[in-house]
Amino acid sequence: MSRYINFLKKALSGEEIDYTTITIRSAVLLLAIPMMLEMAMESVFALVDLYFVGHLKESGYAIQTVGLTESVLSVMYSIAIGMSMAATAMVARRVGEKNPEQASRSAAQVLLVSFIVTFILSLLGVIYAKEILLLMGSRPEAAEYGKEFTRIMMGSSVIIMLLFLINGIFRGAGNAAIAMKSLWIANIANIILCPVLIKGIGPVPAMGFTGAALATTIGRSIGVIYQLYHLLIADTQIRIRLNYFKPKLDLIKTIIKIATPGIFQFVIASCSWIFLAQLVATTGGENASAGYQTALRLMMFFMLPAWGLSNAASTLVGQNMGAGEIMRAEKSVMKTVKYNVIFMITVSLIFVLMGDFLVGFFTQEKEIKDFATNALHIMSIGFIFYGIGMVMINAFNGAGDTWTPTWVNLCGFWLFQIPLAYVLSKYFEMGPKGVFISIPVAEALITIVAFILFKRGQWKKVKI
Repeated sequence: MSRYINFLKKALSGEEIDYTTITIRSAVLLLAIPMMLEMAMESVFALVDLYFVGHLKESGYAIQTVGLTESVLSVMYSIAIGMSMAATAMVARRVGEKNPEQASRSAAQVLLVSFIVTFILSLLGVIYAKEILLLMGSRPEAAEYGKEFTRIMMGSSVIIMLLFLINGIFRGAGNAAIAMKSLWIANIANIILCPVLIKGIGPVPAMGFTGAALATTIGRSIGVIYQLYHLLIADTQIRIRLNYFKPKLDLIKTIIKIATPGIFQFVIASCSWIFLAQLVATTGGENASAGYQTALRLMMFFMLPAWGLSNAASTLVGQNMGAGEIMRAEKSVMKTVKYNVIFMITVSLIFVLMGDFLVGFFTQEKEIKDFATNALHIMSIGFIFYGIGMVMINAFNGAGDTWTPTWVNLCGFWLFQIPLAYVLSKYFEMGPKGVFISIPVAEALITIVAFILFKRGQWKKVKI
């Protein structure tokens, strides 16, 4: 027992380790533990908001707005994740080559490019918040109710980008503990601030629904301040100096080359989720939409830790390729698959046995609960495929081969999942249930294709 406790302490300590020389099992677990806890904390943001707004007077409008706003923000997340993939791949490759200074320079250039792009999109989100909700299928009265929440959340996109991107830098360097701690700090702040700003305490006025957005934004900002301290001031392997932000065209070209398909990869996936959310709202109405969004938040609470575990594959592939250990990179991926499958089987059982109980924690409205529980039961059928598929995707990205998963996502989501969801929900008149069914079916197809392409091994030849 003491050996396991010491191993856990080591994983959470932030100690710098050469992951290209220790055993593969230890490398995967030392990275996976803080990465899973990090991503679990990312999902907590949405669940905390959902819990508090679910108890407001206009809970139906509030839950729907939170879900629709998160669906639109997923485009911002896609940009942040795409850029963080470039950061992780480049930093991991340079760290594997034992060149921390070049890793730090690469990180600075990714931050520079990302900030400019996200600032422009954030500004558009602030200006057109109400129009965005209407476009997503919200009723005029619901859009009016939720526009300030959406405006604040869209305006904080730069903070969201920094939180994702800087954590990607630390993951590439193998210091997943700092990434994890930044999310813990941000979430603790959010959990404290949510009841204070929503209900009002002492001199702080009750802000209702708007207070939830402010709490999340302030919490994330505190997490970013913690990250910047370790990136700019603290004595860590990745230490960015101000002169590193001077534009370097060769590095920027490489970043764009890796990040552009990475952004498309997640924009393709997130836009498909937006389309599905809109399809549920138009075929099932307000309660179906709220139920679906509740199910998605619960699903992501468990899916994001699995994504965190799969991120270990990205770091290990990048660092081992930088060290010239190609076979070790492949073995690391397969070991990560094994652990992720075990985790996802456990999650599937939880949803099948406790789905109704979990949904009841967020809403007591019967119709919303019924839709949410039905969605959970159907979507959980494909969890094992999700677990394998996300490791494959992260392995490609860690190697710098961001085009392969982009094409896989394009075909799987837009040429298969969306047409299937449309046909089942409208042509066969299955409504929201048809949308729910399309999700595990498409994920199974994507996983099979990604696994075949991984085994073919073209990713081993990528140079960055």
